[in-house]
Amino acid sequence: MNIETASRRLDSLGNSTRLRIFRMLVRAGGAGMAVGRLQDELGLPASTLSHHLHRLMSEGLVTQERQTTTLICRADYEAMQGLVDFLVAECCTLSPPPPSSVSRS
Repeated sequence: MNIETASRRLDSLGNSTRLRIFRMLVRAGGAGMAVGRLQDELGLPASTLSHHLHRLMSEGLVTQERQTTTLICRADYEAMQGLVDFLVAECCTLSPPPPSSVSRS
């Protein structure tokens, strides 16, 4: 992934509503989630949800498929993994990481 693609995708996820949508779709797994259910779960007006989904789809983070009369949205896990890989690809290449002050259990 190049820096321009990563930047656009991170910018898309930098909006709290889009991040909530994306996280919900990630939790939904491969089955995805119907737009209507997504709207109900998030309490968003249809036009607002449509706007944010369009942005996520244009950046390749979400796909949408019509199943008869229902639109199903899915997180694109390959795109998500690519973004995570991009972020950690050069981790600590210049120096070791600082000691963690947070205990991980």
